[in-house]
Amino acid sequence: MARCGNRLLVAAAMLLLGVSGAKAEDAQVNTIQDIFRHLRTCWKPPPPTKARPLDITVVVSFNRAGNILGHPRITYESAEASDNDRLQYRIAVMEALQRCTPMPFTETMAGAAAGRPFAIPFRNRKTSPPTQERRV
Repeated sequence: MARCGNRLLVAAAMLLLGVSGAKAEDAQVNTIQDIFRHLRTCWKPPPPTKARPLDITVVVSFNRAGNILGHPRITYESAEASDNDRLQYRIAVMEALQRCTPMPFTETMAGAAAGRPFAIPFRNRKTSPPTQERRV
């Protein structure tokens, strides 16, 4: 019964986000690659009028239910980014995490992913020169 209830919650969340029921089934997260794919579907970088393109990486963990565990942490931002660029991208990353959680883990993936940190890169530039990285 709990499994059915979880599917209904995921389907309801997808409907609220404007996603069809068929797509909700496709959105099940069963591998580590699926986590990254799922998060990319929620990513909306700030428009160029608000911030210059930059790369940003966040480390985040999830519990078995697919909710964020603890606090996501920004671990990388492009070095040439201004304070405004960083702020706009940090907001966009947190909004993407909100849109994508709870992560629709399969039962197997829920056990495998729970408590593990994932470094999720959000790339928005054509190239990322390694000599100009700014670690935070």
